[in-house]
Amino acid sequence: MPRRPAATTAATATALLVSLTACGGGGEQGEGKSGEPVRGGTFTYAAAVGTSCLDPHTSPGDITAVVQRNVFDSLVQLDGDGKLHPWLATSWTVSKDARTYTFELRDDVTFHDGTPFDAAAVKANLEHIKAPATKSLYASALLGPYSGSKVLGKHRIEIAFSEPNIPFLQAASTPYLGIASPASLTKFKDQLCAGGKYSVGTGPFRSVRYVKNDRAEFARNDDYAWSPAGAKHQGPPLLDKLIVRFLPEDSVRSGALTSGQVDAAALPVTSAKAVQRDSSLRLNRRQAPGASYSLYLNTDRGPLRDERVRRAFQQSVDVGALIKSIYRGEYERAWSPLGPTTPAAYDDAIEGAISHDPAAAAQLLDEAGWSKKDAQGYRVKDGERLSLHWPFIGALVRDQRDVLGEAVQAELKKNGIDLVRDPVETGAYFERYGKGDYDVWDNAWVRADPAILAGFYLSTNLPSSGGQNVSRTRDKQVDAWLRAGAAESRPAEREKSYAKVERWAVDHATVLPLYVPVTTIGVSRKADGLTFDANAWPQFAGVWKTTR
Repeated sequence: MPRRPAATTAATATALLVSLTACGGGGEQGEGKSGEPVRGGTFTYAAAVGTSCLDPHTSPGDITAVVQRNVFDSLVQLDGDGKLHPWLATSWTVSKDARTYTFELRDDVTFHDGTPFDAAAVKANLEHIKAPATKSLYASALLGPYSGSKVLGKHRIEIAFSEPNIPFLQAASTPYLGIASPASLTKFKDQLCAGGKYSVGTGPFRSVRYVKNDRAEFARNDDYAWSPAGAKHQGPPLLDKLIVRFLPEDSVRSGALTSGQVDAAALPVTSAKAVQRDSSLRLNRRQAPGASYSLYLNTDRGPLRDERVRRAFQQSVDVGALIKSIYRGEYERAWSPLGPTTPAAYDDAIEGAISHDPAAAAQLLDEAGWSKKDAQGYRVKDGERLSLHWPFIGALVRDQRDVLGEAVQAELKKNGIDLVRDPVETGAYFERYGKGDYDVWDNAWVRADPAILAGFYLSTNLPSSGGQNVSRTRDKQVDAWLRAGAAESRPAEREKSYAKVERWAVDHATVLPLYVPVTTIGVSRKADGLTFDANAWPQFAGVWKTTR
């Protein structure tokens, strides 16, 4: 089967760095600008979910990244075409073994609290991310095998890793490794999740107020003069104010957009076609790179320790029919734990690796000893029902995932598998996450690099360690492939390593891929300049309101 195009490369001074491919998967619909930019006004964006924490060093949520990109700048920028540009760093070099990165930093940047940006600030942020007290749920794993930093001068820093870390520059471009004022990290160390005045960066907007699960408010940073070289808009934002409202109800969010209460909104798939027909609105869509929305099976607990049961789980679900029915052609069925627009990773040969075969699934369950059924039709063994528990936070459900979850339940029930969806509060959810107290865990994770697979499958990246290895995979060969991918600068060779992990994950039934997420945003035609970054996240620094 033909491969999708591999990533391209771009050499640095050391001929080592990788320039990631574009993640558009069909282009950026509706991003065209019209007329001259207009300064002033307030732009309101409606997000689909809220967050309990606005500290990107702690929170793993993509909404945290979207919201706090406005406040926290990064060392480098990865643009929507997958090209790296200077940002807070003016240049960088990488050692031949990809274990040491040396950055030259800007000398004209100031944090929102007046603190000068310098190498000591970068070191303080990296140390904060790795500190156990931060309880990082993603940034620590994203930073990888960090072993320390050396301040070589006021605006020069050396960052070292214990293993080769080619993906670091992509990681360094994300808000999760964004740079906060070192003064704020100390002064507000117990309040960083609260956002508002406790979020202090160098970004184009200053954080003004955060009302948990209601709204985040930002004001223009008039002093902003260090836009990344790859940004379409340079200098301070054109908007006076930016407001992000958290509206989890699909109908409420869509209604707010069509009625003009908000200027843009993250749209459910059920509203996409209606927005396309509305002449007052524009639809922006981009397929997200990184981890597809999938169900991960806990290989370290209960019935799912048996690979035959996991394979039966996979084969009992008619994924293709469910995705087609529920998402109406808006989302693509996923075949791999990686999305197809992830650079230097995806191989079409994995498509078709999981088949819907209820008869074969039933035979596997019989062979595993789950041959009897109880009065409700569920399989039993030694007097115990074949029950699998899937925790979820109701307030964070989006993208029709509740409907999809119920459909998966129904499919599994046909083969006597009892999938129990457990609604839990946030605290209990992450407690179970860390302890591995679940059988099934759903996840989708945006990252414009195949190294996201290390988060999900490297044996050291268990949730208790800040990773996303929810299948609790511990395999030496998988670890070796992942480390080879992190050490390889040639995209084609990287793809070979990561493709092996993808295939292993599917063949050993650690995952049931469901769909490839798409960022879909409806925008009023009275606004212009909204763009996507390489992660398919909306960017607001260049947005303006028109008089039309």
